[in-house]
Amino acid sequence: MILSGFAFNGTTVIYILCITLIMLILYIGYRQLLRYFAKGMPSKENYAVLYNLEISPAAGELEFYFTSETERLVTLNVLNENMEHVLEISSQMCHKGGNIIRYDSAQLKNGNYFYCLQTDNQKTMKKMRVANA
Repeated sequence: MILSGFAFNGTTVIYILCITLIMLILYIGYRQLLRYFAKGMPSKENYAVLYNLEISPAAGELEFYFTSETERLVTLNVLNENMEHVLEISSQMCHKGGNIIRYDSAQLKNGNYFYCLQTDNQKTMKKMRVANA
């Protein structure tokens, strides 16, 4: 059998099948390895995911966006560079899916801050730089 000027004989076909089989076994092994290491990972349903601000440096009205797989009480705080509490932006029940909390940054002095999302079982924070005109 000839295909594009290359002759396939029985040995060549066996080599191609062996290479394909080895690649398939490696792929299955890789997937099993990923599944093994993912067993200790915390369940996504138990945690909220806080995203970075879209505006950098932060100015004007800020939109703090996070997602949650369940309804839960969330608190959004602002901390200074020394991790000291500056203000509480919101403490409310969030709904399942995407949530946005808006805040006017004009009430903050220019500088570096952290915004912190806190629930009953987690505390996550991101850094922001405020530079109002």
